[in-house]
Amino acid sequence: MSKSKTRCVGILTAGGDCPGLNAAIRGVVKAAIGTYGIKCIGILDGFRGLVENRTILLDDRAVSGILTYGGTVLGTSRDKPHKMPMGGNILDMTQVAVDNARRLQIDCVVCLGGAGTQKNALRLAAAGLRVVTLPKTIDNDVVRTDITFGFDTALGIATEAIDRLHTTATSHQRAIVVEVMGHNAGWLTLGAGIAGGADVVLIPEIPYDPRRVSEHLLERGRAGKRFSIIAVAEGALSVEEARAADARSAEEKPGVKGRTREAKEAKRRREHGKKEAPPVSADGEEIDSDRPRSPTQTVVIRRGDTEVERTYHTVQEPKASQLARHLQKLTGMEARVTTLGHVQRGGIPSSMDRLLCTRLGTAAARLIAEGRYNVMVSVQGDTCEPVPLEQVAGRIKTVPEGHPWIEAGRLVGTCFGD
Repeated sequence: MSKSKTRCVGILTAGGDCPGLNAAIRGVVKAAIGTYGIKCIGILDGFRGLVENRTILLDDRAVSGILTYGGTVLGTSRDKPHKMPMGGNILDMTQVAVDNARRLQIDCVVCLGGAGTQKNALRLAAAGLRVVTLPKTIDNDVVRTDITFGFDTALGIATEAIDRLHTTATSHQRAIVVEVMGHNAGWLTLGAGIAGGADVVLIPEIPYDPRRVSEHLLERGRAGKRFSIIAVAEGALSVEEARAADARSAEEKPGVKGRTREAKEAKRRREHGKKEAPPVSADGEEIDSDRPRSPTQTVVIRRGDTEVERTYHTVQEPKASQLARHLQKLTGMEARVTTLGHVQRGGIPSSMDRLLCTRLGTAAARLIAEGRYNVMVSVQGDTCEPVPLEQVAGRIKTVPEGHPWIEAGRLVGTCFGD
């Protein structure tokens, strides 16, 4: 057994769930215990479990058989240590989380999560708690890593859904609008759209003109095509919606009126490079990955004799429904809507994700044993490498202009609405 500089590690999953979380937990635990002799403690329901001191012991038996399970055996939540609903108030519980980890004699906490989790982990590191993070999200929007785990499975699910929609669309001569997840990044919609042969692909990085989309659909009809599939990202914006957002932001921040979004975008790309530049909002300011991406509501629910606070994203009308109504008016075509939603997050992880999670989990255990903390384990080619959290937190990876997937789509006639 290799000697370790770390005696005990805590493991938590935060943010939205995705396929592969259990495979990653298993990778960390089996390597940590079996190779390095590190004790593993599971922290329940994300950062809230750390604040509320709710944990379980993770041993070889606890992770046996979970490789193929979807979801997370530890549970998850979107609660942030520095903005946590407690007793009807929003409190900074960062120090409580750090103190609880110390009382449990946890030397390092492994945080499995997306862009927001990277930022929250960095806050804990700044407060004195050692952390190591793994890049998890179906959105594939975490910077400094080639890919995030969960993306491959979700990509396969979304692609299969588009494949199935082809048969019903052509049978009824319809236009079907399918909404794909991804928040402010278009990776999932772009990948599934191209792989599934969607005729139109609309992503947040390319504001679309509904009239150009409708003309593309009409041209397909004139060419004898019986159907059309439109893949739209949940965060996609029309040109008019993007302009309206620009105007609202300019009113809220008068000081930025003198700089156009295009100028800020160009400056952003010069400073950060196309692949990893943090995205900008409509007014050209960098998007805060910690900011809620849809309205939230905090409610109190009763569980037995205790009351528990939970924060939820409120239900919104699907982007696909709005787009389908608009296109129906412009084209006169019969349109139908399919919103994939959380189907993309569920089920058995793909073989590629299981392999990736095992690589990332074991790499995390190795780094912890070596005493290398406050890093994210990233995928870089065929290796897993540590990246300082300061280079990851607060940034998200969007699809760059001229990306090979976009170029390939244009060459096969895919319409991007621009």
